Amino acid sequence: MPCAISFTVEIDGRLVTGRSMQEAIETTDAATGGSPAYYMINCAHPTHFAEAFDPKANWTKRIRGLRANASRMSHAELDESETLDAGDPVDLGQHYRQLMSRMPQIRIVGGCCGTDHRHVAAICAACLPEPTHA
Repeated sequence: MPCAISFTVEIDGRLVTGRSMQEAIETTDAATGGSPAYYMINCAHPTHFAEAFDPKANWTKRIRGLRANASRMSHAELDESETLDAGDPVDLGQHYRQLMSRMPQIRIVGGCCGTDHRHVAAICAACLPEPTHA
């Protein structure tokens, strides 16, 4: 059965266990014969994981989707917060654009904690190509 696996990372770009994204993807692929159709990153701001990728590495090319948090806060900070931090939608969109320019295989985008229609609109505005007029 086709599946996608989405990993949540901490502010250092690693899983809560301390494993790197590379270790997680390569271990999962080895254990399953490469069964997952693709991988995604979720529940962290792009600044938490952007530097964890080598765009030329095979494991990085397996990442096809992003669902980032609006906030730059850590999970612990978000858990303790009295209010939901919505961050800056335009800034989030620009981070998506930067990631997608380095990783053109990304085709699935969305939001996670703290995001709403403003964030999705900003991501689309930043990442979708300008329409051409004939």
